[in-house]
Amino acid sequence: MPSRSRFASPSSTRSAEALAAATVTAAVGGSIGWATGLFWLAASGLITATALAGAFAIYLIVSERRRHESAEDELQAQTSFLESLVDSIAVVSSPLEAKEIIERMCEEAKQLFDAREARFLSPAENAAGESRLTENGMIVPLAVRGNQVGALSLIRPGGFHRWDLMRASVLADFASRAAENARLIVEAQEREGERARLAEQLITAEQDERRRLSLYLHDGPVQSMAGIALMNDAALAAIRDGRYEDAAKVIESSLERERRTIQELRDLSFAIEPVVLRDQGFGAAVRALGDQIEQSHRITVATETDAGERLSEKAQVALYQIIRESLNQAVRRQPQQIGITVVELDGGGFAAEIDDDGVGERRRASIEEIDERVRILNARLSVESRDEGGTAVRVLMPPYVATADE
Repeated sequence: MPSRSRFASPSSTRSAEALAAATVTAAVGGSIGWATGLFWLAASGLITATALAGAFAIYLIVSERRRHESAEDELQAQTSFLESLVDSIAVVSSPLEAKEIIERMCEEAKQLFDAREARFLSPAENAAGESRLTENGMIVPLAVRGNQVGALSLIRPGGFHRWDLMRASVLADFASRAAENARLIVEAQEREGERARLAEQLITAEQDERRRLSLYLHDGPVQSMAGIALMNDAALAAIRDGRYEDAAKVIESSLERERRTIQELRDLSFAIEPVVLRDQGFGAAVRALGDQIEQSHRITVATETDAGERLSEKAQVALYQIIRESLNQAVRRQPQQIGITVVELDGGGFAAEIDDDGVGERRRASIEEIDERVRILNARLSVESRDEGGTAVRVLMPPYVATADE
């Protein structure tokens, strides 16, 4: 395959110069003969000069035609190569995996440049990181946004030229971009799959939460209100029968149960969306939760949660629910002290810990309930039970979850 223009050879150039010199010499001889009166010399010189000039003109025409034919052949060769290069680029750019694209690039380069060997080099094997000619070969780096991802090595007897290096760079550039696009597509598909999985988890968690809320209302406040209604009916019947003391006792019990039910509903409203969390912040909400535990169960609760103020709003709500659930489970184990801490990690994530000294063992079901809430945050849960008593519940949140508002 021609790869550069073919110009006139030195021998043909020397022949043209000799023919031009002979023509000039004959013309000069004829002029001298005319000037000296030697008409035979003048006629001979002019005839010779005319013949040589005609021969020189014919030579120039033939040489120019050959030069044009050579240029046409060169253009045809260049066109054929470019067509082959475009075909190779189309093959390499087809929707394949990144590894397959690199393998296809090596095959196409081997055919395109008539190479004996074509292989892919890792970045470590091409420490120079630049295009270069080698003995009987060439190396062309593959780079994406300035970062080298490998190199194409070609070997051919007789070696390559610099214009081959430029052409190979075009193919390598397209191959590296195609491989990077294929990699990005795979990552996008994985992220889309992860997003779908998290969305499904969120829907499941919301359904479970509504189910727990429905069961709680049915088994708690609704049952209490039903009992209060029956007690009110009994008190009314006692009043009608004139048993006023009995009616007063029933009404007192009914009022006490009604107050407890109101408190339960208030606690439920606070747990669903605590006003203090919205109005005063995360630390104040957790301290209020601890104060409620101290007053209701006579348990000392220590909090160190100021770092939680740097969490996003959604992360604060989710972590608050995890802490609330962990506290409710810890209270059942009758501890003397409970510690709540939230700290920011060096890598940008956050860690929350609820530590108690209760002697009872946590039930597996209770741990699974907390784990469901933790998975919504895409965080990690660990539960450590100490032999001497006590349990530590730890939640680790990655940075992108802790700071994401969307």
